Amino acid sequence: MELNAEQKAEIEALRADRHQTRRATVAGLEEILYEPIPVLDHGFVRVVDYMGDDAAVVQAARVSYGKGTRQARDDAGLLNYLLRHRHTTPFEMCEIKYHVKLPVFVARQWIRHRTANVNEYSARYSILDKEYYIPAPDQLGTQSRSNRQGRGAILDGEEAERVLALLREDAERCHAHYAEMLNESDDGKALDPGRRGLARELARMNLTLNTYTQWYWKIDLHNLMHFLGLRADPHAQYEIRVYAEAMLGTLERWMPITYDAFVNHQLGGVRLSSGALAVVKRLIGGEAVGQEESGLSKREWRELMETLGREG
Repeated sequence: MELNAEQKAEIEALRADRHQTRRATVAGLEEILYEPIPVLDHGFVRVVDYMGDDAAVVQAARVSYGKGTRQARDDAGLLNYLLRHRHTTPFEMCEIKYHVKLPVFVARQWIRHRTANVNEYSARYSILDKEYYIPAPDQLGTQSRSNRQGRGAILDGEEAERVLALLREDAERCHAHYAEMLNESDDGKALDPGRRGLARELARMNLTLNTYTQWYWKIDLHNLMHFLGLRADPHAQYEIRVYAEAMLGTLERWMPITYDAFVNHQLGGVRLSSGALAVVKRLIGGEAVGQEESGLSKREWRELMETLGREG
């Protein structure tokens, strides 16, 4: 990931600015505020604003519980209790805003999380940079035979080289045609002063889905953890998972106690159906249980056995 001189100057100016406040601030997050965290080949995530901290979640929860409970639970215990029992509203009191640079196809996946405020770079008004995502060779997976939306074995040799060449050639060609239709270069100058360019809102449709876009994305803590629980999961697509992993690091800096509870109860935990729980109880009781007499489908049985580290 490379920033141009203008972007670097803007970040330096923002980080040099100081404000006095009575609001809660978090030293760990302040250290990286405005700084881009590199993701993929040209992408980044950076925190540009936030509201609240671990104590704000505790404060919101104790409005409901009353002062008497304060002596009975410490903050970590309360935060763990809230996440363990899925009491989500106290976590909605805190918010964070990110600036994200990401490929268009990742953005289309990401936007399915409809619980955030989003403002995306508009290719109707501005020209998109000549930047597009090219996967690393170790990410060129074949289509999985068992998962329609997953990857299988990695391509190698001539097959991999051909795929990478096609991705680069198509992206280069489409961006060149995009610029030709606009009759504008990357710096906004006319390629041919005697020719009129196509409207930007039309020319953009010729770009490939690996073209980079940018947006500001603001979300409350509860919905951020829901997003991370899905997108930081090992089964998530790699290209969105690496963004989620970068954001996990910002959550740890921002909300260290909540982060530990989140990792313990959501990222590192599992939810069982009543049928799966009944099977676990039977296994604990020493009963030999197979898939056919478990009452579970083959898929749920397989997932349960994987969770328990047993052969199905």
